Amino acid sequence: MKQPTISLDDLITAVETARDKVMADEVRSLVKFGIPKAMAQQMVAARFQQKVASDDAEGTEGEGPAWPDMS
Repeated sequence: MKQPTISLDDLITAVETARDKVMADEVRSLVKFGIPKAMAQQMVAARFQQKVASDDAEGTEGEGPAWPDMS
């Protein structure tokens, strides 16, 4: 019996959705500990190597790739 396949776009969307949920849960947990929401978002974004919405306004165009070379 052949297993059903999914498209690469659907897989990427599922992974991004799961990542966003985990990040939101971590921000919520940090806010419960008394950390300001903006700082919690930056901390979590740094762990997941993501840009926070406020980072776009700072003009960080000269940075390296988002994912470092692990080889």
